[in-house]
Amino acid sequence: MMNAIETNQISKNYGNVKAVQHLSLRVSEGEIYAFLGLNGAGKTTTIRMLLGMIKPSSGSAVVLGTKVGLGQTEPWSQVGYLVESPRAYPELTVRENLEVSRRLHPGTPQNAVSEMIERLSLAAYADRRAGILSQGNAQRLGLAKALLHKPRLLILDEPANGLDPAGIVEIRELLLDLTNRQGITVFMSSHILAEVARLAQRIGIIHEGCLVQELDKAELERNRIRQLILSTRNLENARAVLSSHGYTTESIQQDSLLLTSPQAFNQPDHIAELLVHAGEAPTRLVVEEEDLEQYFLRLIGLKGGNNHA
Repeated sequence: MMNAIETNQISKNYGNVKAVQHLSLRVSEGEIYAFLGLNGAGKTTTIRMLLGMIKPSSGSAVVLGTKVGLGQTEPWSQVGYLVESPRAYPELTVRENLEVSRRLHPGTPQNAVSEMIERLSLAAYADRRAGILSQGNAQRLGLAKALLHKPRLLILDEPANGLDPAGIVEIRELLLDLTNRQGITVFMSSHILAEVARLAQRIGIIHEGCLVQELDKAELERNRIRQLILSTRNLENARAVLSSHGYTTESIQQDSLLLTSPQAFNQPDHIAELLVHAGEAPTRLVVEEEDLEQYFLRLIGLKGGNNHA
């Protein structure tokens, strides 16, 4: 299977500022790849290099088998994109904006405009000027323009920006449908980490311009910290009971013990049974799992992540 996107040691410097450093990515056809990073980490700069909007300082990018370069036109008829804030002609209606976009993509049928208006829930706003749309509906219009010509590759910078919770779910289902039923590749940056966890098959984490880690869903599951937290009326007795059965514990608060071994958090019922039989029935027993946000913060070394490792 061909990669939809490849970057080879791509870098971008602005004077002394190293926005992106030696970035090598591989995005397979038909997958949703999430690109995570703090504001200023280099996400948008990378996307702009992928789209040929800015020239790399070094390295190269290949999109749909074509090396990206100034004046290169080959891949763009098969690429849809939404970068930073959505762009539209403010005095034109939603429908008119989409018609302009349709004409910029020769071969796109006339009914594509109506299809996108329905698919992105824009029917109530179709004849409203783009300049007075809410941020969420302006985002929907931007997505409609990106999808109008049925691209093979969709490059999205914060696709859920400005959407309410229902809109976020709607876009999630749309992107999953595009990949599962039509085989479209989605490369997206996002700061909504819970959405990324539900959507992406693979995740790349960028920090200060460098790719810190690349992993798939299975690897994320293996790497996330899980821990068993328990409370009893006598923590020292409980610690002694568990220690006699080979469990290592540590106090995390005055009234709780923490167990981080897989045999503990995978078998909390066994832990409870040991303590009950020893006369130290737990008053609290809970398995806590690190979410993607905590994992991300731990990985880049910022507070808010779970530091137990």
